[in-house]
Amino acid sequence: MNQQLSPWRLCVAPMMDWTDRHCRFFHRLLTRRARLYTEMVTTGALMHGDVARHLRFNAEEHPLALQLGGSEVADLAACARLAQQWGYDEVNLNIGCPSERVQRGAFGACLMAEPELVADGLKAMQDACSLPVTVKHRVGIDRGEDYGFVRDFVGTLAHRSACTVFIVHARNAWLQGLSPKENRELPPLRYEQVYRLKADFPALRFVINGGIGSDEQIAQHLEQVDGVMLGRHAYHEPFAMAGWDQRFFGDSADHLAGEPSGDPSGNSFADSFANSFPDSPANSGRALDRQTVEAQMVDYMQSQREQGTPWSHVSRHMLGLYNGLPGARRWRQVWSDHRLKNEAPAAVMALAQRAMQQPPAAQPMQWAAAPPVASAVSGVSAEPAAPSTLSPTSDLNPPLSLEVLS
Repeated sequence: MNQQLSPWRLCVAPMMDWTDRHCRFFHRLLTRRARLYTEMVTTGALMHGDVARHLRFNAEEHPLALQLGGSEVADLAACARLAQQWGYDEVNLNIGCPSERVQRGAFGACLMAEPELVADGLKAMQDACSLPVTVKHRVGIDRGEDYGFVRDFVGTLAHRSACTVFIVHARNAWLQGLSPKENRELPPLRYEQVYRLKADFPALRFVINGGIGSDEQIAQHLEQVDGVMLGRHAYHEPFAMAGWDQRFFGDSADHLAGEPSGDPSGNSFADSFANSFPDSPANSGRALDRQTVEAQMVDYMQSQREQGTPWSHVSRHMLGLYNGLPGARRWRQVWSDHRLKNEAPAAVMALAQRAMQQPPAAQPMQWAAAPPVASAVSGVSAEPAAPSTLSPTSDLNPPLSLEVLS
């Protein structure tokens, strides 16, 4: 495959409350090549808030872009400098968010009506750092469907700021009467306008976004534009990303993210759990990769737990990992059970893997502790301690009677 593929060939969209550093660590286990984006961070939060809380990330997350929201030129420049100082690979300006709160701050999609101001902000960001400075925007605002509007918007930004990468959500942003969720679903998709932008500005890079939900759709769009950005599909069906590096970047199967580490000691979570649960649906075909990813996430959760972060803040992002496999619902129920919040992540994984093996009609399900498992990353061992017995509750279907060993 062509080694000159665009760095933006596949991207995971910035999503508020979802693509935090824990989510991005998880996604990076599934794809090494896709470009990841932070949640939108406002310039005000960085100028007047806790910079480290907003900007810290895991080294494994590269390539990683910081998405900014704002309109004050000086603040955008200062935040672009911060992005470079903190080691990001790109800084992206959000001109696509339609929420009323963002509009009250005079940034987001409403700025599409002020292309000169946007261009000035992009130019200031470019002058302040050496990172690629990109923009994410819609194809229009409100009910206007004139292609000339977005064409002139792109032309102004390219001419006045020398911006060369445009990530285009192929819907209008309706600035009144819709919630942000409705704005992601109700305005009609107009992919052809993004294709026309690429035809009219062949020297620029265009990444298409909006409503894309399969590898087949990705492949179709890549015939027309330089890259594809996915959001909700990547989040809710994360294992779809496990095939991206091979199919869309030409990586060999030996170098795919999510593959077993080949630890000769046999002490990795993947090896230990594969031995403990040989009949699990997770151990069939490529599904073993999911178990490896889960084990790597357990390592990560344990390390975060030792730093004071509850593991549930991390595990919520991986609940779609086994979607489509037998027992996936029971697996999710275990990881979502608030009664287990004080247990070690390795013990919760043991329960979740055992839950996947139970026949759907089995009720109640009784669990004994899994054997101690050494962490491949952190070296933490989930040693048994005093058991705590949890009785069945109506929110679990089938109800679980769990004997949990931390």
